[in-house]
Amino acid sequence: MLEEKYIKQKAVALQYDKEKDNAPHVTAQGSGETAKNIIKIAEKNGIPIKKDEDLVNMLSQIELNQEIPVELYKAVSEVFSFIYGISNNTENKEPEEVNEKNNQ
Repeated sequence: MLEEKYIKQKAVALQYDKEKDNAPHVTAQGSGETAKNIIKIAEKNGIPIKKDEDLVNMLSQIELNQEIPVELYKAVSEVFSFIYGISNNTENKEPEEVNEKNNQ
């Protein structure tokens, strides 16, 4: 008999404003349907999505509106670098084109 493994989807949204924030902070997080809604909202608004299961698991442990801990700066900076790179390459494209490129 095969045992099926069910993995619940997770999502975490971060925000960072270099003018007023000391570090990025968690603005939304959830699993299952909540994660799907976070992803849907990001896609609808043309916000790039980076899949990183390990990082999402770590960020899921941070309270909403809390800054990320120093230990995660390097990992999160790589995500922001990825996002800024996509943003610079897709400034004039429609949101659907951006998200299609992100999911490749």
